[in-house]
Amino acid sequence: MSKNNLKNATMAAVLTAVIVTPVFGLQLIRQGARTSMESNWSLVALAAAVVFAFQMLRPWIAIPFRKLKTSLPVLPSAPAKNNKALLLLILAIAVVWPFFAGRSSVDIATLVLIYVMLGLGLNIVVGFAGLLDLGFVGFYAVGAYTYALLYHWGGWSFWEALPFSGAMAALFGFVLGFPVLRLRGDYLAIVTLGFGEMIRLLLINLNTLTGGPDGISGIPKPTVFGLEMTRRPSAEGGTTFHEFFGLTFQNQDMVIYLYMMALLLALATLFVSTRLIRMPVGRAWEALREDEIACRSLGLNPTRIKLSAFTLGAMFAGFGGAFFAARQGMVNPESFTFIESALILAIVVLGGMGSQVGVILAAILLTVLPELAREFAEYRMLMFGLVMVLMMMWRPQGLLPMKRPHVELSK
Repeated sequence: MSKNNLKNATMAAVLTAVIVTPVFGLQLIRQGARTSMESNWSLVALAAAVVFAFQMLRPWIAIPFRKLKTSLPVLPSAPAKNNKALLLLILAIAVVWPFFAGRSSVDIATLVLIYVMLGLGLNIVVGFAGLLDLGFVGFYAVGAYTYALLYHWGGWSFWEALPFSGAMAALFGFVLGFPVLRLRGDYLAIVTLGFGEMIRLLLINLNTLTGGPDGISGIPKPTVFGLEMTRRPSAEGGTTFHEFFGLTFQNQDMVIYLYMMALLLALATLFVSTRLIRMPVGRAWEALREDEIACRSLGLNPTRIKLSAFTLGAMFAGFGGAFFAARQGMVNPESFTFIESALILAIVVLGGMGSQVGVILAAILLTVLPELAREFAEYRMLMFGLVMVLMMMWRPQGLLPMKRPHVELSK
């Protein structure tokens, strides 16, 4: 073991002790009107010792990971055309599965599909166009509140409000595109982060319109050709789905229906985004991501390219927001905090920027794994951060990165 390795391990252990002490080492215990502080230095020492041992053994631990890193698959830049049978099989399984699964599993799968839609939308902005967006949750909120407000003030149904939710979110994305046309990197991230927080604060302060911090409740679920999937119709003289077809009402019917709707919207998002990649606009996004100056020299207009990426990505977020409002039955500003933007961005980065299959895989992992470890709910964000750090050290290009075509010139 070299002196440099020992130095790095010692420094890492000290930093771990400093970070862990306020979280686990010192705890405030309140008993009535009296507050006392208890220390748990053994846990701090254990964390520091684990980090020290890991840093000392890292050269040997990294050997199998290097082999695994080279063996992981890399997706081609263009979707393959000879795997239709596999795709149809996966689609058939996804359609049939909810009829044999439990209600909680189907509900989690619906949440996964919402994040798949959001991840694919943000993948257009970040993965294809190379524009770092930290306020993507703002478009998500616009879509959700558009449906909620149209129902609350106009009595619109979900299907009537869905296109307007996407259009309103796209409009906000188009408007946001203008102030950031000349910005790149960190400056672009700061502006988009401010946009997301502005939307949330507006939703809180516009009490008469949005309900303020309480939000809007009582939002109805989507209907099936005008037939409600409830036990009793909401209006007199109405007919429910099971009454119309002479079926027995079951509570799981609505859960399965919402899952099917989310699957349909996710497939539509995947289909449209895949088509866009093959079109000239998709090539223009990739050219902008690689080199804006070269893109401009080729006669392409970076202004239009950026606006198209923001607009289309925001549109998919608006659709996802409208479905989220219908699924939850209520919306409030606390559902659209910065942590949601960070989670959606983590899905794109973890899956591989520009990789659609990678985004889907990352959405499944980041949504399902926390549900399987509910006993560690208090440390969810700590584990989430640890996983992202290890991921960036081990495979920074993502789980399933895209292999882009390139030409190498021999010297």
